[in-house]
Amino acid sequence: MKLKLAGLSTAAMLLASSALAETTLKLVEVITSPERTEVLQGLVDQYEEANPDVTVEIVSLPWGQAFEKLATMVAGGDVPDVVEMPDTWQALYAGSGQLKSLTDLVAGWEHGSTLTDKTVAMGSQAGDLYMIPYGFYLRAMFYNKKLLAEAGVENPPETMEEFMAAAAAVSELDGKSGYCLRGGPGGTNGWIMFGATMNGTNEFFTEDGKSRINEPGSVEGIQFMMDLYQKGYAPKDSVNWGFNEIVAGFYSGTCAFLDQDPDALIAISERMPAEDFAVIPMPVGPSGKAFPTIGFAGWSIFESTEHEKEAFDLVATLSAPEANATWAKRVGVIPIHEGADRDPHFQTEQFEGWFKELNGEQYEPTIMPTYLEQWGYFASTLLLETSQEALLGQRTAQEVADEWAELLTEEYAKWKAKQ
Repeated sequence: MKLKLAGLSTAAMLLASSALAETTLKLVEVITSPERTEVLQGLVDQYEEANPDVTVEIVSLPWGQAFEKLATMVAGGDVPDVVEMPDTWQALYAGSGQLKSLTDLVAGWEHGSTLTDKTVAMGSQAGDLYMIPYGFYLRAMFYNKKLLAEAGVENPPETMEEFMAAAAAVSELDGKSGYCLRGGPGGTNGWIMFGATMNGTNEFFTEDGKSRINEPGSVEGIQFMMDLYQKGYAPKDSVNWGFNEIVAGFYSGTCAFLDQDPDALIAISERMPAEDFAVIPMPVGPSGKAFPTIGFAGWSIFESTEHEKEAFDLVATLSAPEANATWAKRVGVIPIHEGADRDPHFQTEQFEGWFKELNGEQYEPTIMPTYLEQWGYFASTLLLETSQEALLGQRTAQEVADEWAELLTEEYAKWKAKQ
């Protein structure tokens, strides 16, 4: 509990100050929204109640400027104790020696043994365990049960071939389409996933540094996306659709399939009865595997902290099973502890697909090569423009794949040269 000092006498202020916490931790959140901050503050309040000698100062950075603002804070010596660390920043800060290894601390933590294998693997991408992820944004496939039944599709698709057939069947219905295609901004994931699934691997580069995005299997995946659109299995205007449009396309019943992360479930659940839809794993390709894209963030501790014990206790509180379940439900991520899927909230058809992907050997999460300097340009500009041209029949799958591969191969060579 924080004491208000305004209006107190000098003597009273001195007495009050002695009652204030002896330690102050600075926690920076970078993926900020009112809902997330509210949930975070509630969990921090629980920590402070259990640790009355510690005060936690939450600094909320707007996501659009978070990378630059955190870098400025760190460069200026205003380094937080604990930070919300996106997956794309982990290698940068860990590689420069600024993050504390949590390996030994987690080994001695009472809940360390219940972290899933994928949680530990993701948090260790930069070498040691430099982060405890708080949840995953993992692609899986939403499907509309009513539309599939109406189209005579008995079972949801498990393979890419079955997916195409089901999308075709639904598209025969008046005014309906099979797939909510994200042809506009943010559509990179679909092209990468389908390419990898048809190619049988989610490795972006060969051993000699060449992009694999224009290999024959990858080109098949790109053509698969083009066929969904050009054969009329996706709405005509979906060539320009972004996140809001594809989610609305699904819950309005315009199209039967949507690949998205758990955060889309919040809006869909508000507008569709639970019995009308479910979520399945992404369909597998000829290799028997699928490669759904995954993103995540978590809690890291800066090496410079003078309060290692208190900082880890805070991270442990935020990451404990009950707290993480609360966070996952409110924010829209897949939780990190073994057995979380037994929580009634997650024991539904709406979450089944994501847990199957996390636990099934045939599903290998794909992490984008965001370490490439021009990846942002590639994803937001080059791929967007050229994929739309391909959807509209102005470019072939091979042509766009070759253009993508040329840029990625060059960027990978630049990155390797700096290592």
